[in-house]
Amino acid sequence: MRQIFAGMPWWVKWVAVPLLALFVFGGVITSVLGALIGLVFKLLLFVALVGGLVFVVKKFTGAGSGTKSSSTDW
Repeated sequence: MRQIFAGMPWWVKWVAVPLLALFVFGGVITSVLGALIGLVFKLLLFVALVGGLVFVVKKFTGAGSGTKSSSTDW
């Protein structure tokens, strides 16, 4: 691979080739990035919802002790 680019100017290696790669594979790259970002967002949403559910259940059930818990129990 180095022999192919050995006689080329610097702008071919660092500008033209990456632009061609983005042009050819741009749709694939954006699809993968979009799916990855969507997955991370859904994971964070799930964690927040589970944390909220645990908080609400502990608040209304008295943290399982049968009595109302205070803020010092945390």
